[in-house]
Amino acid sequence: MIRSNNVWKCKKIVRNLLFFILCVLVATCCLFPFYWAVVSSLRDSASLFSTEFFPSKISWENYKCVLNDSTFVCSFFNSTVVATSTSLLTLAICLLAAYPLARHRFPGRKRVLIVALSATTLPHVAVLSGLFELIRVLDIYNEKSALIISYMIITVPFTLWIMTNFVHNIPKELEEAAIMDGAGKYTILTKVFMPILHPAIVTTGLLAFIAAWNEFLFALTFTLTNQARTVPVSLALFSGASQHELPWGLIMAASVLVTLPLVLLVVIFQRRIISGLAAGSIKG
Repeated sequence: MIRSNNVWKCKKIVRNLLFFILCVLVATCCLFPFYWAVVSSLRDSASLFSTEFFPSKISWENYKCVLNDSTFVCSFFNSTVVATSTSLLTLAICLLAAYPLARHRFPGRKRVLIVALSATTLPHVAVLSGLFELIRVLDIYNEKSALIISYMIITVPFTLWIMTNFVHNIPKELEEAAIMDGAGKYTILTKVFMPILHPAIVTTGLLAFIAAWNEFLFALTFTLTNQARTVPVSLALFSGASQHELPWGLIMAASVLVTLPLVLLVVIFQRRIISGLAAGSIKG
């Protein structure tokens, strides 16, 4: 009996050790490109292609040059405005739509959810021509509003699906108690549901922000000047500015500056993201 317990403990230790090694390998593969971008951005031009894992001399010249570039600063501001606006509008629309979809049974309810989920599987290029015609008719080409409208086609379906399932899991007794106290639909949504929906709001809002921040195809198609371009397009054009000698140090510095806000947001809200995704994955 004692021997079998020892064998079981040894197997458990080996299994945990193998799992730990696997986690370390996966984390290394995921984080090493970002780490190398940071290290490369801190090198001067003479030691840029060095194979050292940490620069012997730290240089901030690349960051100074990038931050002094008016085109990059303008595109960074554009990305912030477009991504924030997309997230807020997506949350507002999906909060108002998730309540009736989760609480009321009406013809076509399931079809709406199926269409929303199916829309997330469509490639962006499949709706590109239709969006271009819509933006041309609205006369908002090369405007931030064109990007916000096009990005919401990406963010609304996924957000609506998660938000509807999250609202569906809220006990109906809370709503019934609020109705007994004389609360209306708007009061129930804002005063009762929204405090409970906080993890889902943070999760979906952050995911919508990341999707809008990283989107490239629509930003490339619907913008024409530096005053309207977002960061991904500016980086692509910036990296292709010289075909003979690419400014890799500046590209790495710009990439780190673009990625850092997303990393900080994910680290700050990681617990709420996990709880929100776990709640949204429950079938309603």
